[in-house]
Amino acid sequence: MPYVPHTPEDIQDMLKVIGAESVDDLFSDLPDNVRLKEPLNLPDGLCEEEVLRYFMQAAGKNHGQNELTSFLGGGVYDCSIPAAVDAIISRSEFLTAYTPYQPEVSQGTLQAIYEWQTFVCRLTGLDVSNASMYDGATALGEAVLMALAASRKKTVILPETLNPRYRRVVATMMRGMGVKVLVAPAGQSGTTDPDGLKKMMTDDIGCVVVQNPNYLGLVEQVDALSQITSGTKAILVAAVNPVSLSVLKSPAEYGAEIAVGEAQPFGIPCSWGGPLLGFIACTDKLKRRIPGRVVGATTDNRGNSGYVLTLQTREQHIRREKATSNICSNQGLNALRATVFMSMLGAEGLQELGEANLIRVTALRRAVEGIDGLELPYDGPVFNELVLRLQRPAAEFIKFARSHGVLGGIDLEKFPVGTANDLLVAVTEKRTAWEIENLAQLLKTFHCEAEVK
Repeated sequence: MPYVPHTPEDIQDMLKVIGAESVDDLFSDLPDNVRLKEPLNLPDGLCEEEVLRYFMQAAGKNHGQNELTSFLGGGVYDCSIPAAVDAIISRSEFLTAYTPYQPEVSQGTLQAIYEWQTFVCRLTGLDVSNASMYDGATALGEAVLMALAASRKKTVILPETLNPRYRRVVATMMRGMGVKVLVAPAGQSGTTDPDGLKKMMTDDIGCVVVQNPNYLGLVEQVDALSQITSGTKAILVAAVNPVSLSVLKSPAEYGAEIAVGEAQPFGIPCSWGGPLLGFIACTDKLKRRIPGRVVGATTDNRGNSGYVLTLQTREQHIRREKATSNICSNQGLNALRATVFMSMLGAEGLQELGEANLIRVTALRRAVEGIDGLELPYDGPVFNELVLRLQRPAAEFIKFARSHGVLGGIDLEKFPVGTANDLLVAVTEKRTAWEIENLAQLLKTFHCEAEVK
């Protein structure tokens, strides 16, 4: 509705009620030197149609992923989303649902969350999952806190190949808590160096994080890394791409006691970077340390099945000193999107999705192998993403590709394992053979221009 300002009469009526002579009297407690002595230097106001026209023109400058071919990744991916997902989650009963504190009127929401938790447990191979987290980065931060509390240690090791946003979030959450954050080096293969990690392992280490696949899309040597933490008090935390779990080992299979990740590829659009959907799962031994809320299945006094909140470990429900987290909300609508998506996909469909991603990233690797001046610095197995080393700065290619309607990837200049010429390219199931070939042709043209120069 249009904004209607207060009239002078309205202002006088309000001043009379509160016993003030003027608006200036309301600010009389503020020092004179910080009070404005003249009107704000603002342009004249616009009428409603002019405001609408201005914002429509501004919005027209945006170009979403429906208009461009996106090879962006790094944790958020342009994936296929069936139309049924939006149709189902747009139902009014889902849109209006909030915190299900009263199970007798929230059975639908509680059941949906329970199904989501079940999916996460089946994917990760772990025993317990919660109702969801804000995103993958904060889920990792909470997982580290869980691990350190359980191990009663104050040092965590993060891999050098960890998503940089995840690393920054973890460092921020650990700041002021007396937690030391160490970084395990990467080897020439672009994955965590097992020998380097082994040298860092001391009795002070309470948590070791592995990201698989890592930020460069490379599959880590998870068994070797797990063997290093096995037998110590350090808890292994796995940060994973959930789509990859259809074709790679689950965290439970290589000894991780906590698993986290970003479920955005499961039916959630990129939406200019959020909101996202984090998940966290753990072993039965650690279940009472899991943050947020957990939905459990039960029966009522008549023997009918039902769903309730259980294991509520935040300070609102228990004594503050006993609380494990202050997480108070879950990404309910996004978790529902992911649940609908995975229900439609099924176990076989999920495996086909993972294989489709493998096929496409392999196709990209083959398409660029023969381009003069372009290198593939890492030859290990990859999922979703591939690092290309160009002859010129990656930032220049990104600009060149954008001029041709293509989002070419991520510049790795500031990433610890990378150079200014390294480009991180993501290929999801949504990318067609033509789009992959088109990207290869753009790379070829870009390198031909470099030779001319």
